Amino acid sequence: MLRQPRLDAPGALHHVMGRGIDGTKVFRSDEDRTDFVNRLAQLAQDGSLAVYAWALMPNHFHLLVRTGRRPLFRSLKRLLTGYVVNFNRRHKRHGRLFQNRYKSIICEEDPYLLELTRYIHLNPVRGGLVHQLSELRRYPWTGHSAITGWWNGAGRTPPRCWRTSGSARNGPFRAMKSSYGTGSRKGAGPTWWAAASFGARGAGRRSYR
Repeated sequence: MLRQPRLDAPGALHHVMGRGIDGTKVFRSDEDRTDFVNRLAQLAQDGSLAVYAWALMPNHFHLLVRTGRRPLFRSLKRLLTGYVVNFNRRHKRHGRLFQNRYKSIICEEDPYLLELTRYIHLNPVRGGLVHQLSELRRYPWTGHSAITGWWNGAGRTPPRCWRTSGSARNGPFRAMKSSYGTGSRKGAGPTWWAAASFGARGAGRRSYR
């Protein structure tokens, strides 16, 4: 069966998910996670995409990204191919790491952006990697630590792998922080799953040349 082409357009907002084949751990060490984040940061720095939220779990990852100067599939191919090559070399393994193709869902920007950002950043809490919401701001493998300003407060320079419309102290991100508790229970999911239209700014009006 032929694969269906992915929906995409410049400015489209995507929730991207990738899972290890047969439940394989795709992040075994901080070296793995750092490699993935640095590669993601490079894509943001060169304008390939903008990253609003991300979370790394042992056997999968979540990204909330907006398509930039290149199609999403090219950015993800660059990200995942390079990561898998290095992962296999580090862990002396061969073959595929991720299950099938990554999954991507086009989302409407309003009102789902903040809800989806919250959902993604709470994955470590729901997965038991972080036990309390107060610990999440110091957990380095999700974008929440950048939104709350922990990176700068800890004397660390945040990787430029996310773009937000403001700090956690201002505007909608303050509201997002205050609502985190309602989405932290295990199994809680967002209500945006039915949103599969081009609601992102600029999507559907331009195309890649």
